[in-house]
Amino acid sequence: MKVEVLKTDGNKAGRSIDLPESVFGVEPNDHAIYLTVKQFLANQRQGTHKAKEKSEVSGSTKKLHKQKGTGGSRKGSIKSPLFPGGGRVFGPRPRDYSFKLNQKVKDLAKKSALTYKAKDNSIAILEDFTLANAKTKEFVQILKNLGLSGKKSILVVNEADANLMIASRNVPKSRIAKVSDLNTYEIMNASTLVFVESSLKHFEATNN
Repeated sequence: MKVEVLKTDGNKAGRSIDLPESVFGVEPNDHAIYLTVKQFLANQRQGTHKAKEKSEVSGSTKKLHKQKGTGGSRKGSIKSPLFPGGGRVFGPRPRDYSFKLNQKVKDLAKKSALTYKAKDNSIAILEDFTLANAKTKEFVQILKNLGLSGKKSILVVNEADANLMIASRNVPKSRIAKVSDLNTYEIMNASTLVFVESSLKHFEATNN
């Protein structure tokens, strides 16, 4: 699949790049994508939720009234979950939601996600560039030239440039990602992936 190389002003650079079939043209595996996205979201959870159970609630343990003869139900403690302020039954406890996934599954998921983006024509190639100043308006103008204003987009670079990172950090719905940090969740969540030429070559070399 050929993709035209674009300049930062939005015009074509006059050349095209072939996206390798081994990365952008595989047979998509939806279940691998599901597992990888599930793992990514699970790893983001802090798991610090906690509710007090009966043994942790402060209160008297004295029996409220005698067992028989009152005409009411038996009540053993004011800390019972049936009373306001009592403990919670089977409340959440701190836990770790993360789980392991084979690297081959994650690699397949990433290639499957990239294949879907390639089929949807949601991948763009941008020639290498640098920002002389860390100005947000310059980065915003590049997005506007590429028709990505207000859209979820990821600019994939080989190495993080300080000026580019500073210029892009306050732009909503857009982010800069190094090739090594690109993951399946972000690929599927973005409307467009923009690869800088050097990053695409590095990505091909590390994922073939």
